[in-house]
Amino acid sequence: MLNKFEKDSFSWLVLIGILVLLVEVTFFNQGLIFSLFVSGAMIYFGRKLYRRTTGKILFWLGAFSLVSSVIGMMTFRLFLLAILIYFIMQFAQSKKKPEVIRPSFEEPAPISSETTMIEQSSLFKNSLFGNQSTPQHVYEWDDVNIMTGVGDTVIDLSNTVLPNGETVIFIRNIVGNIKIFIPYDTEVSLRHSALAGSAQVLDYQKSRSFNQMLAVKTPGYDQAEQRIKILTSMMIGDIEVKRL
Repeated sequence: MLNKFEKDSFSWLVLIGILVLLVEVTFFNQGLIFSLFVSGAMIYFGRKLYRRTTGKILFWLGAFSLVSSVIGMMTFRLFLLAILIYFIMQFAQSKKKPEVIRPSFEEPAPISSETTMIEQSSLFKNSLFGNQSTPQHVYEWDDVNIMTGVGDTVIDLSNTVLPNGETVIFIRNIVGNIKIFIPYDTEVSLRHSALAGSAQVLDYQKSRSFNQMLAVKTPGYDQAEQRIKILTSMMIGDIEVKRL
C-alpha cells in the first residue's frame, strides 16, 4: 500500500511539473522555447566545428546559455522545491515507521536454468556528451537501443555477422549526427523524426527541414531473410544510411 502511494505521489509530481512548465511557457516566459532552440543550435554547430576555436567558443556559449535558461525557469525551481519536500516527507515517514530488517536463515532454493538471467554486454552505452562508434575490428553483433545527448553515433555493420531475421537499431539523440553503414545484401527500413536536420537513406535524400518525420524501406524488406530496422529520433542533426 505504501509503495503504491509513493508511485502515485511521484506520478502526480511529474504531471504537475509538466502542467507548470506549460503554464510558464504559455503565459509567463514565451521566449523560453526560442532560447532553448538557439542554445541547441549553438551546441550543434559548435560541435561540428569543435576543432576550430570558433567552434569551441560557440559550443560552450550554447552549453552555458542552455544551463542558464534551465536554472532560470520557475518550473525548475519549483521542481527542486518539490523534490526537497518529497524527501522530507519520506524521512518523516521512515521515522514514524522504521524499517525492521530480520535475517533469514532459509536454505537457498536451487537455481533453475529456466529462470536464470544472463547479463550481456552492449556495443554502446547511454552518453550525455561524446561520439560513439562500433569497433574497427570484427565484433559480435547485438541489437542497439541507446539514448545520447550531444555527439555523433557511427554504426558500421561490415565488421560483423548479422543474424537471420530482423536486426533492430534504436537511437534517441538530442544534438548530433547518425551514420549507419550496412552490407549490400541486406534490406533496410527506417523510421526517423527530427526537429531540424537532413536525411539520406541509400538513394533517397531529403534536404534540411524542420519538424520532419520520415518512413522509408527498400522494396524487398518484408520478404528478406536478413533485414535491418532503424528507429531514430533527435532534436537537431542529420542521419545517413549507406551501403558498403
